Amino acid sequence: MTPSPERPLPELTLQNTAFWTSGADGRLRFASCASCAALIHPPQPVCRYCRSDEIGVTEVSGRATLIGFTVNHRFPAPGLPTPFTIAQVAIEEDPRVRLTTNIVGADPAELELGMRMEVAFEEHGDVWVPLFRPAADRSGPAPVVHDAIEPDQMWRHVRPMVRTEKFEDKAALTGIGMSQIGRRLMVDPLSLTVEACKRAVEDAGLTLDDIDGLATYPGGGSFGGFSEGGVTALEAALGIRPVWHQGGAETFGPGGSLIAAMLAVAGGLARHVLCFRTLWEATSMELMRRNPPAPQSGRVDGWLKPFGAMSAAHTLAMNAQRHFRRYGTTRETLGWIALNQRANAALNPTAVYRDPMTMDDYLNARPITTPFGLFDCDVPCDGAIAVIVSAADAAGDLAKPPVLVEAVGTQILERPEWDQSTLTHEPQVLGQSAHLWTRTDLRPSDVDVAELYDGFTFNCLSWLEGLGFCGIGEAKDFLDGGKNIARDGVIPLNTHGGQLSHGRTHGMGLVHEAVSQLRGEAGERQVTGARVAVVSSGGLTPSGVLLLRSAG
Repeated sequence: MTPSPERPLPELTLQNTAFWTSGADGRLRFASCASCAALIHPPQPVCRYCRSDEIGVTEVSGRATLIGFTVNHRFPAPGLPTPFTIAQVAIEEDPRVRLTTNIVGADPAELELGMRMEVAFEEHGDVWVPLFRPAADRSGPAPVVHDAIEPDQMWRHVRPMVRTEKFEDKAALTGIGMSQIGRRLMVDPLSLTVEACKRAVEDAGLTLDDIDGLATYPGGGSFGGFSEGGVTALEAALGIRPVWHQGGAETFGPGGSLIAAMLAVAGGLARHVLCFRTLWEATSMELMRRNPPAPQSGRVDGWLKPFGAMSAAHTLAMNAQRHFRRYGTTRETLGWIALNQRANAALNPTAVYRDPMTMDDYLNARPITTPFGLFDCDVPCDGAIAVIVSAADAAGDLAKPPVLVEAVGTQILERPEWDQSTLTHEPQVLGQSAHLWTRTDLRPSDVDVAELYDGFTFNCLSWLEGLGFCGIGEAKDFLDGGKNIARDGVIPLNTHGGQLSHGRTHGMGLVHEAVSQLRGEAGERQVTGARVAVVSSGGLTPSGVLLLRSAG
């Protein structure tokens, strides 16, 4: 095959070299377990199935089953001019192993899920990139590919509560604050953080000297427009001197800072923890447009980037495609979510996009990565959200009635790697949802408001099904017409406009709205009698979900 020298190439390591160099003789190889013969991908020093550490390398046939594909229109990648097809295939010898790849030798219109494929290597010096094409011999049925746990059986695998006493009962949400929200504000991100934090402290009736804990996501580090510098930056700016602090991305989704703060106050490490989340993605992108960074000549890490799978959109698009095929979901199904969020945003003066939108507007928007169009994707923006988590016994004396924490859901039941996880739903939704309902006597029918993560429309659909507002695979009928998720419907959804129209605040904006609803402070968009709210946090990351209730 003719090589594309600019394709992002993987950094070779001790762990992955056997895979990326295996094509030198035209044969595909994987790490494998000598004890149970399982293929191990990504390669690990131990077998996840039998826990043996006898790991070797096995040659396979190079045949696979096509289990997902998306035509990327929006996200460019070196050496891969748009549009190009990103796909997932399941390896014939062990369909539990899935590879993200590119399709060659076929027009996307010719592809069908379940099609038999074969490997076709592309040589780049010391790396042979495994691409796939329709197999020359497609006789006989392809191997059946399924999830390790069926979506409707997740509840069977949830761990029971460790004790009857719940840490949730010892924590409350006592203050919320939001900075200005907008596109390309050209404001220093730490300034946005300080603005939101001061407003949250004032809202709770506290002073900065009362704050003895700080928590954020994803913390300091090289996150571009996705972080303001973390706990260290805020402490340096405000001089809070916390006795407890936390910041990191490996937590219960973007709202993991709240759950960590609840544990801190329940354990007596702090009384009032200031949690915050700042994004300045719109300004960051504008600055890069004005001063483009030098092209990267180095190699990349991970198993997705060499194939141009640069965005979470690519993984979710393939999960959506499989949901469509298995359950009959359509683009219109997702469209009702986008239209609902826009209708709610019209009543919210802080929303980025408030103009009316029709189903035709949604369906005719420019494609991003099939089946997603522009309005399936959340809005990059600048802004900060802050929430104060207080010890429950300190919350009653503050400025406003506290919002109580009924339960959290955090258990991981799926593979954490995005492309090895559930086939039909957003990864890391079903297990966390099942876990939530084991920690409370409340049921989905008791929930008055749902603020569900919607980085993409399909995130939201997955949470609706996972949390039980409709059955697994029933979203098509439940969402049809949009009435069930309207503010006066069965379950009012993302009442502030969600991330699809209010702006991408990585889940913390959803918490802000839930608190506003439970306090009765949401103005024109207020849901009458809202007493219980569910808030989910996360999109493909290990995520979390919170069940909140008013104090009265």
